[in-house]
Amino acid sequence: MNDPFRLDDKVVALTGAAGIIGARVVQSFLEAGARVFALDRSAELLEQRLGAPHGRLVTCVADISRPDEVRQAFGRVESVWGVPDVLLNNAAAKSANFFEPFESFSLDEWNEVMSVNLTGAMLCAQVFGTAMATRGSGSIVNTLSIYGIVGPDQRIYEGSEYLGRAINTPAIYAASKAGLWGLTQYLATYWGHRGVRVNAVTPGGVFSGQNQTFVDNYSRRTPLGRMADADDMAHAMRYLASDASRYMTGHNLVVDGGWTAW
Repeated sequence: MNDPFRLDDKVVALTGAAGIIGARVVQSFLEAGARVFALDRSAELLEQRLGAPHGRLVTCVADISRPDEVRQAFGRVESVWGVPDVLLNNAAAKSANFFEPFESFSLDEWNEVMSVNLTGAMLCAQVFGTAMATRGSGSIVNTLSIYGIVGPDQRIYEGSEYLGRAINTPAIYAASKAGLWGLTQYLATYWGHRGVRVNAVTPGGVFSGQNQTFVDNYSRRTPLGRMADADDMAHAMRYLASDASRYMTGHNLVVDGGWTAW
């Protein structure tokens, strides 16, 4: 009996492939037998975190906020492997003053982040998803955030730092991820009859170098008592990409250690 969790010979296009979560997802999908088309706008990070391309890994430098670069990226993967079976919209941006208070957050930086987190995902879905719908099959997985479905608990940020800098959760991040959930539901109903499933993964806080104060604060606020790691998200994304979830669409798989249960 075939293992429905395997991704043997499926073509997966993944944005934000050089990120903390993205790099682990690439490895997880390769381990599951997929052929991975890994997109990121940083050539340096792609090389550093994914290594050299090989028979089942193709890397591509692209800014998904630019329609022409999205179309070029699609053309490249189509020429190598055909229309992808899976699109994973995982890219997320941070502006120069990402942690600026809401009262003084600039419109230019708001638009900069939104252009990747929401508009970029829309552009990728438009280009890749349209080809999937024409073929009659495909799976799109969008990466959200707990702060796209609930408001942040401001108390955990007291004394919290990342790379020596005070951190918080900006309104633009919450708004962009909430918008992406709306897009997920829309596309699930729009393309369902054409064989394209559209789902989302909502990660809880993933450890990526936050200081001990933040880790302790976050862990106390979480029923399972710890932050997530990238593997927790990779497993969930692999499930939604695979045939194991073939009767799921319009679903938000919340992987947050119970954060939203309280």
